[in-house]
Amino acid sequence: MQLPPTSGRRGRTRTAAALSATGLLVGLGATAGAGAAAAAPVPPSITLVSMTDVHGHVLDWDYFAGAPYAEGQGLGLARVSTAVDRVRAERGADSTLVVDNGDAIQGTPLTYYYARQEPVTATGTEHPMAQAYDAIGIDAQVVGNHEFNYGLDTLAKYRLDLDAPLLGANVIDERTGTPYLRPWVLRDVKPTGGGKPVTVGVLGLTTPGSAVWDKQNVERELTFEDMVATAQREVPRMRAAGADLVVVLSHSGRSGESSYSEEDLPAENVTDRIAAEVAGVDVVVAGHSHRDLPEAWVDSTATPGKRVLVTQPYRWGASVTVSQLELRKTKGEYSLAGADVQEVRAADVPEDPEIVEVIADEHRKTVDYVNQVVATSTEELPATGSRWRDTPLIDFIQRVQTDTVRAAIAGTPDADLPVLSIAAPFSRTAVFPQGEVTVKDVAGLYVYDNTLQAVRMTGAQVRDYLEKAAEYYASVPPGNPADPESLATGEVPDYNLDQLAGVEYELDLSQPAGSRVASLTLDGAPVADEQEFVVAVNNYRRSGGGGFPHIAEAPVVYDEQAEIRQLLIDRAQETGTIDPADFAVENWWLTAGGERLFG
Repeated sequence: MQLPPTSGRRGRTRTAAALSATGLLVGLGATAGAGAAAAAPVPPSITLVSMTDVHGHVLDWDYFAGAPYAEGQGLGLARVSTAVDRVRAERGADSTLVVDNGDAIQGTPLTYYYARQEPVTATGTEHPMAQAYDAIGIDAQVVGNHEFNYGLDTLAKYRLDLDAPLLGANVIDERTGTPYLRPWVLRDVKPTGGGKPVTVGVLGLTTPGSAVWDKQNVERELTFEDMVATAQREVPRMRAAGADLVVVLSHSGRSGESSYSEEDLPAENVTDRIAAEVAGVDVVVAGHSHRDLPEAWVDSTATPGKRVLVTQPYRWGASVTVSQLELRKTKGEYSLAGADVQEVRAADVPEDPEIVEVIADEHRKTVDYVNQVVATSTEELPATGSRWRDTPLIDFIQRVQTDTVRAAIAGTPDADLPVLSIAAPFSRTAVFPQGEVTVKDVAGLYVYDNTLQAVRMTGAQVRDYLEKAAEYYASVPPGNPADPESLATGEVPDYNLDQLAGVEYELDLSQPAGSRVASLTLDGAPVADEQEFVVAVNNYRRSGGGGFPHIAEAPVVYDEQAEIRQLLIDRAQETGTIDPADFAVENWWLTAGGERLFG
């Protein structure tokens, strides 16, 4: 049987026999066969396929390793495309709605290359992520916080290239006071068993944290309203416009503390609140937190007795959730009667050759770029122990940041102040090999698209800052040799383990959090509370990301929008040689009761 073409999508028409032979979705939408006449009738339904936090992963290819991801860890939109095709074949293309929950255009060298090295805004090239999503034929996408990383011009180009509507009801244009992006869209979906189409309203909401994390790109341009309040305003409008069911794309964690102060900005992780507090919502797709939580049910407080489905697929296109939404029809009107949720792992399906072909040229250019040799290292420099000891690889970042800021403030009133630098171990597997060092080696060390800034801080503020960083560690009793791998509490991510260069300090892990800075000196002399420093730091941290004290309010003395990763590449190319003797300085230690750990 030939499937009908998708409606309003650019998905491909495939035969059911070719795509459903594997039985990918066992029991999904099964119909009664011969001899089953007495079985209860199958209620009409539609199918929602959801993905989130793809972060630039189109192919199952690790650009840093130069190889596919490890067996069993398959991911990416090419595999997702195969899963989507099979769902459409088994459930019917016109009965299937495919959505993406944001954070699409940042995260791999592929997306970096087409934002910075060969920007789509300058060349007019269709954005590679839009090419992939258009080939799959998604129905709607919400803007994630990382969509703002490369600036509004890149976002605008991506939005133009994407066939599907890019939603964001709580993203407000400061000049007009109106939504910067389309708030929601209505999609007519054909229920199984026939009958009039179901009108599904898809609302897009994104975490307000972009106002902090991408302040340099959105300040005085966009504001981000409270997600819950926005949903409470927009869902009645969607219902009035004819929505039978309401699906919310919530680029937000299900719950938990914000990584920034909520005094001036709405909360970061509110997906469960949307499900509970907003009347008229049937399904919420969660994201942002990179967790694998395919099915949960939240009791509605806005509509007592109602339960709302919350589904969160895994990040990087490692899975999609397939939600069969069973329908109840009362007086000609549809409502949600229940749902069956299955998770399809990308590792269990092959890559779609069409997606591989669509992205082939862009993939080749990216591979060529990351394999460029930029320097020669005199020895292997791994990041393996960077969470518990000062390592040369992190010192390389510190030296480049320090030198860049020191040169920039020359001749200014701050020129005579000591320059400190902040960096964190972003990757546990980063390494500069002995011999040739490539772009991908540097990108594997500095995986985020941060820019360099610098602020003025006092000695007391620096001490407070270090106390915050030391919260990463669990307590270690004096005399306990400790296992390095057990040091982390697990409550603080590695990227919040900030380390300082330019001062010497000791963290005593036998002390409670908040009282661990046992010493803090500059050239052997104790740092005074009132002493002033210029501190080099990335824009994410300086804007308040991670909730570190003082840094967001400190006076900015340098901000030239220089990308830290590119500064590292430039330094490597300029010197031609990476020799730890040129930059490695051991300046911090972990201790327990005065006894050094891992010396």
